[in-house]
Amino acid sequence: MKKALSVMASCILLVSGCIDPIPCPGCRGEEERKPTLSEVAQIISGLPLDEEHLQEVAMAVKSSVSNGYDEEYTMANVISSPGSGVGDDIIGKKSVSMSDRPLSDLIREHLSDTLPKEYMRMLADSDIQIYWPYAENWDGKTLPVITFDPENDCGTNFGYELKKTHAGVRSAGVVVVDEQMAKERPVWVINRNKDDSFMTVDMIKKLYPELITPGGEVTVIPSAKSSMLNKSGVSVKTMVLRDFTMHRNYDSWFAGASEFFVKCGAVEDFLAATEAEMKLYSPAITDFVIVVKRSQVGKPQPFNAILVSQWTSQLSEAAFMITEDDGGTRTSWKCTALVRVASKSYGIELDIPYRSQDDIVWRGKLSRPYLEATGGKAARFGDVSVTFEIQDI
Repeated sequence: MKKALSVMASCILLVSGCIDPIPCPGCRGEEERKPTLSEVAQIISGLPLDEEHLQEVAMAVKSSVSNGYDEEYTMANVISSPGSGVGDDIIGKKSVSMSDRPLSDLIREHLSDTLPKEYMRMLADSDIQIYWPYAENWDGKTLPVITFDPENDCGTNFGYELKKTHAGVRSAGVVVVDEQMAKERPVWVINRNKDDSFMTVDMIKKLYPELITPGGEVTVIPSAKSSMLNKSGVSVKTMVLRDFTMHRNYDSWFAGASEFFVKCGAVEDFLAATEAEMKLYSPAITDFVIVVKRSQVGKPQPFNAILVSQWTSQLSEAAFMITEDDGGTRTSWKCTALVRVASKSYGIELDIPYRSQDDIVWRGKLSRPYLEATGGKAARFGDVSVTFEIQDI
């Protein structure tokens, strides 16, 4: 008995040290009624969820992943476009409701007795979402545990375990939730969306199929000069990011995937013969996001994105930076890309943006000889590995 009490006490201390108690929805002042993560977790845990609602969330999460985003279902989509994933509205994909009574109806009915209609609108306008880590492991029937991001570095929180009683009614019990549980059974984390405003490579491929080359690469920065260069006999190559491997997760598992920004600065199509002609060229910055799910740590993820479309023999090096998004104010990395004109080397200034709180995974210069020597082989850049390829056009 003493042992059981000791375990119970440890569990309570573990939970209370990481989070604040869940407030009562509707018990705060008028000016403070914006939805909180803990409130939304409590609300969803009290809904009469059925199999069709689980399928609705699963469908939205799967669609988000297919668009290159995390395993997420935003409240905006829950309320206005049931079953839609992040990015579906941009590519024009129609949502297919799994039920005449979707999850949004359950929320609306639940709130009618406790909170004003304005709360529903604020929920739709918020950045709150359902995040379902390791959703691919779901057996298609097990009810989820509902928890929320405590927005600190703690790896545990409490959550509501949903079960069926003999009468067929769900009842909620409180359990301690960690990432291991999320790997073994469905866990819905109420957290905040961080990536829906970014354009992933998957989205670029869907929106602009004309940018996909015969080799299957996606041209991130298209150039109108490629045909002219090929006909002129100038040696032109293309720099491609073949795959990307994350070796560690950067954020708490409650917060979801890691969002990496890959930025490459170079002077494309550079054919200047004099210093005066150099002034006609402006550097181009390739900037796109790679979302790596927690389950993909250590596993190479193919991207096949073109970083520099036309790399002429006069371009000696390019600037390269990888950051992991953590927000903050806009700042920049001021650097140079090296070019050759009349046997002399010149640095062309580059201003590569990032945000003040971002983790800088790696930044530096990539020379053409290095890229040609390591092409097709994974190279380590901090806590990620990248495989480049330099190929002839």
